[in-house]
Amino acid sequence: MPHDSSTPGPSEPVLVSLTVPVATRNSLVGELVRPLSAPAAPVLDADTPDVEVAEFLVRAVHSEGGFVARTGSGERALGVIAATVAALCGEDIRRALTQPDLEFLRGLRPEAVAAARAVLLAIESEAPQAVEAALEVLRTRA
Repeated sequence: MPHDSSTPGPSEPVLVSLTVPVATRNSLVGELVRPLSAPAAPVLDADTPDVEVAEFLVRAVHSEGGFVARTGSGERALGVIAATVAALCGEDIRRALTQPDLEFLRGLRPEAVAAARAVLLAIESEAPQAVEAALEVLRTRA
């Protein structure tokens, strides 16, 4: 039986589109904050001195598995997100930690957001609602 070239044969590959989950792809902060738990990844005490956070981030972005940050401060959580992105981009981590560039973070492409979320797995807090409220400044505006 002759094969019609317009339909794929049984041995021809079928293209399947693989996508990143919407929360990871479209939001730097979607489903990021959670209550304290027993994480299966290294934990960063984000309230330690800036130099220690920066040193941790340099190691974290060059290792497998990502990390979980812990803080009770929304401001510090925002700084950790910015510093993680800075570490991935080779930028000044300590400056990003204390002076996050909100416009830059809001403008990250989906691939960059996915890369950041692959490294920063979660932010855990005893006050997750307060941290989430502080991170609202990063939500993409329509």
